[in-house]
Formats: sequence, structure tokens, C-alpha cells
Amino acid sequence: MPYFRGMESSVLHINLAVPQGWHELSDKQLRYAFELIAKGFTSDELKTLCLFRWSGLSVRHRHNTEFSAWAERQAGYICRLGKQTFRLTALQVAEVLPALDWLDTIPPQPVCISRIGRYRPFAADFSEVAFEKFIICDNLYQGYLATQREDLLDQLASILYNHNLSPHNLSPAHRVSVFYWFASVKDLFARQFPNFFQTAAQPENLLGGNHLPTGAQIQQSVNAMIRALTKGDITKEREILSLDTHRALTELDAQAKEYKELNEKLPKK
Repeated sequence: MPYFRGMESSVLHINLAVPQGWHELSDKQLRYAFELIAKGFTSDELKTLCLFRWSGLSVRHRHNTEFSAWAERQAGYICRLGKQTFRLTALQVAEVLPALDWLDTIPPQPVCISRIGRYRPFAADFSEVAFEKFIICDNLYQGYLATQREDLLDQLASILYNHNLSPHNLSPAHRVSVFYWFASVKDLFARQFPNFFQTAAQPENLLGGNHLPTGAQIQQSVNAMIRALTKGDITKEREILSLDTHRALTELDAQAKEYKELNEKLPKK
């Protein structure tokens, strides 16, 4: 729980109650965070706005109108929290922003907005979701990373929310939310199935770096996954695609581990 330290001993200490991570955000708070991200606010601006909104702080008016770099840091803002009214400086606000540093990363556990219009999503962590849907979502996600085409995020949202959503039904915040959701899913799976996912997702680089797969490489990867699970028996393909995503990835991870251990035992040339 962050708090403001007074510049003088006589100044009241104000304790603030703010969420400690993505997992604590309500649906309304999630929407607000994604709206700010979609609008392009800087990290500090995002955290400041969320700090005030989520803690219940409000600014009544500015106390110091002198213009200079020093004055800007020391400028007083008359704020209110509950029934208390007090003065804060920009420097004091900056001191408590690290409490919301988790907003700079993707959620370690997948979270999602509870509905778009009247349409609800399936399980955020893809539990009891067909492997085929995960493959389709991953293709759209990788395609967006490579091209930045928003229509791919629209298609991703349609899969995640079980309805063919029109672009008119989707706001920029919705598109940001589905991107964060699936980025978080990929990061979670990279940790749960490390043998299969050789390269874990990097929270600090949501666009995936400079080495993005081509469409042909993505298709080759999908085909390889299906062949591994069917063990070459094409009659089992439909059965494999309908498997629970976690079950399919558990099997792929086990196969990858066995392959790695076998290679380690082979004599080095």
C-alpha cells in the first residue's frame, strides 16, 4: 500500500489502497487501463492516472502557478481523498508510482475483459478450449506482430469472444485488451511448457523483437505440431485438433523433452 510522505513532519501521511497486480483489477479497472494504453499515454502518465482513479484521489485545483522545472516538481495540487483535503507535489506523486510498475508488463496470468457487447470470452488461460482454437489464435497473433494489421486483432477478438465481431463493435481498448490477453497466454505457456516453447515471451518487448516468423514458417510450425501429436496418422487429425489445449501442449512438451534428452545422449560429432 503506497503512501505519501509529507515534506514536513506536520504533514499528514495519506495511505492509498491500489491494486497490486493485473489479477486484482476489476472489469471496470481493466477497461480503464486498456483505454489509456490505447490512447498512447506514457508509462508515468498511465500510472499517475490509474493511481488517482483507483485510489479515489481527486485534484481540486493547482496551488502554485509559477513556471519553471523546479517549480513544476514542487508545484502544489490541492487534492481530496474521502473527507481529507491536502496539498501534494508532483515529486510526491512520482515517489509512489513504482507501486504500479506492474502496469509496464503483460499480466503474468491471463486476464481479459468480461464481455464485448453481450458476448463473453472463453477461459482466459485456455483451459477446456480446443487446441484448434489456440492454433488459429496463435496464427492471428503472429500475423499481427509481423504486419501490425488491426483486422487481425479483430479476428482474434472474434475467436476469443465466440462471435464474429464487427470492427464497429471493437474499440482501440478492446484491441489492446485481446493483444495483452494472448501475449500473456503465450508467456504463461512458455513457462508451463518450456521444452516445447524454446523461447519465452519477453514482457518488455511485446512486439516480439526483430526476428518474426513468416506466414510460411507459422504454417510449417502448425503442421509439425499436428504431425507430432498424430504420429503421422492423418485419420487422427480431427481428434487432435479437438483436444483440450493444455492436454495437447502437455503431450508436445513431453515429446520435446524426450527428443532433447535423446539428443544429449547421442555421441557428439
